Amino acid sequence: MSSPLNLTRLKVLPLAQRRSLARLEDILVDPDAAPPPCSEPNLALIRQCVRDIAQARAKNAVVMLIYGAHLIKNGAALILIRLLQKNGITHLATNGAGAIHDWEFAFCGRSTESVRENVATGTFGTWAETGRNLHLALLAGALDGDGFGRALGKFTAQDGVTLPPVESLEAALRAAPAHELAPARAELLQAMRVHQLAAGRHTVTHSHKEASVLAQSFKLNVPLTIHPGIGYDIISNHPMFNGAAIGRAAEMDFRVFGGAVEDLDGGVVLSVGSAIMGPQVFEKSLSCVNNLRLQAGRPIVSGLNLYVVDLQDGGRWDWTQGEPPKDNPAYYLRFCKSYSRMGGAMRYLQIDNVLFLSHLLRELGN
Repeated sequence: MSSPLNLTRLKVLPLAQRRSLARLEDILVDPDAAPPPCSEPNLALIRQCVRDIAQARAKNAVVMLIYGAHLIKNGAALILIRLLQKNGITHLATNGAGAIHDWEFAFCGRSTESVRENVATGTFGTWAETGRNLHLALLAGALDGDGFGRALGKFTAQDGVTLPPVESLEAALRAAPAHELAPARAELLQAMRVHQLAAGRHTVTHSHKEASVLAQSFKLNVPLTIHPGIGYDIISNHPMFNGAAIGRAAEMDFRVFGGAVEDLDGGVVLSVGSAIMGPQVFEKSLSCVNNLRLQAGRPIVSGLNLYVVDLQDGGRWDWTQGEPPKDNPAYYLRFCKSYSRMGGAMRYLQIDNVLFLSHLLRELGN
């Protein structure tokens, strides 16, 4: 039987040595610039979406934007931030890669690497600052009960964290070994010892935090939840990799996400370029909310308007008619099928993600 890998022996390199394929100054889209034209059918759906958002906000219902990492890689960060500032979006959610690209851009203005080249040299994802600082944020944030998004947003906005003395962690564990924070204290204590993390302030300057959705959502107090997979993201390729810390942060964000779903009656869900995470997390959260509501004698979540955005053609199926039969290839498009099953009005737009958000912002009044 093969032995598990010893990830603590991984050799990591500074981000400065990586050939990053995307530069913030090259990709950022100006939210005040007029967007390129889009098709009339898509524009009509965007205007319908704006009307649905206005109605949702009038009744204080949630407007949730679930997005994939390419939205950040394609330069839409400032558009997202403007939407938050306008109070058009009340909850953001993304995957682990969405958080990583956002953080790397905030930290050094660069992100993205060649998977093909770097896997062959054993350097894909093995970047010292990314793995170290995301783990620092999660390990420290757990002591405050923060989930992934809030912990990393705070870390980015405040340029680092302050770690407690190991003696205080040891004392707290001895005094209350069954405390709800005991696992988080133990994980941080072990990390400080194994990786020689000193107590006190760890300053990490983020020179581009004005273009960080993580940082700005934290400052605006808009929830941004991160939904990673263990082993999915490059922070697994680091000696500090800690599945317990990542899982704890992701668990909190799943519960925060569910709290937003609880307030979705008459609300709007925008799923932009999230083919797997978005539909998978949403369907589980909605089921949990309905479970708790039914136990309390309350009706299930209703009145949803769901807008799904992707570049694919949607299987050439009219999703307003419900899901296709199993012998139709479109049946296997998870990012459409799952949302079509959620009990709301689901509309599909085949459109570039930045183009969609640019027109959405413009229709909302920029």
